[in-house]
Amino acid sequence: MSLPTERRQWLTTQSGISNLALSNSPLPVPGQGEVLVQIHAVALNYRDTEVIMGLYNHHSTTGSKPSALVPCSDMCGTIVLSNSPRFKVGEKVLSIFNQTHLTGQVKAHHMKHGLGFPLEGTLQEYRVFDAEGLVKKSEYLTDEEACTLPIAGLTAWMAINGMRTLGHPGGKGEKVLIQGTGGVAISGLQIAHASSAKVIITSSSDEKLALAKKLGADKTINYKTNPDWEQEVLKMTDDEGVDIIFENGGAQTLRKSFDCIAFGGLINCIGYLSGKEDAVGDRTNTNVLALKRNVTLKGLLNGPRERLEEMLQFYDEKKIKPVVDKVFQFEEAKVALEYLFKGGHVGKVVVKVG
Repeated sequence: MSLPTERRQWLTTQSGISNLALSNSPLPVPGQGEVLVQIHAVALNYRDTEVIMGLYNHHSTTGSKPSALVPCSDMCGTIVLSNSPRFKVGEKVLSIFNQTHLTGQVKAHHMKHGLGFPLEGTLQEYRVFDAEGLVKKSEYLTDEEACTLPIAGLTAWMAINGMRTLGHPGGKGEKVLIQGTGGVAISGLQIAHASSAKVIITSSSDEKLALAKKLGADKTINYKTNPDWEQEVLKMTDDEGVDIIFENGGAQTLRKSFDCIAFGGLINCIGYLSGKEDAVGDRTNTNVLALKRNVTLKGLLNGPRERLEEMLQFYDEKKIKPVVDKVFQFEEAKVALEYLFKGGHVGKVVVKVG
């Protein structure tokens, strides 16, 4: 195929979504061990909006702030030039988030290789990748579905299986509590349901909860009409609590999570949609809350390539279809990001690139 001499890309100065600018730059050429990918679809994440607004500042290990940056981290695309034996021209691939995080526990040096900050991101037509930072796309998924998996899908997978040995996913018979109906939450619901776990999910919308029921949720709680939702969780589990919690709320939900986790359970700190700082009031020390039920409190920063490949095999076996709330055209990227930031979606928001 003949390739263009330029690519279109969205650039942010980290000064707000309204200041995103669409520009052109020369088509890059892959070096040794690298590939050129034509990007077809980009899934948006809450982190992308934080980067674009200049609010992604709680990780000191990411390095210095770029003056102008292509945002976004998830993508599905096709190899159009290859200087690596790992992939052939024509193969479809997904990007991993931290491009050097291939195995095991994430380390500080991996944080300097995150797509969409501090590295150039994926909201563009073509990008050169180190071939090691890519995995093969599952054939049964559309490009729009597949691009949602490297961040939301893998984060959910790690919440359920990250403490287990590679190659031995579990979940059968476990009770899982998932907060909200965003990308990680819905991915977690689908994975947990396919793993034969029992799932409780919370939302402020009965409409969203009804959809969650259709996707496999066993029980639902509207936290707006049931503000003491942690007590509802205990009632639903005969006062035992749940084995795993997707702690997506943050400052206003963590204490409640501690109150409804099972003895020996796992709370995964994933998001902070209710804030990064708690309100003045009951500030029982976290170590006391953890001791109360012998709890493991785990921060999650996505996962390595090997776990993404493990997850993709599971998805392929179960034929899980990721939930895509809405697809926007490349020129509508600003609108797509604003739509995501408002939080009315269920599942993932995707930008179709080309």
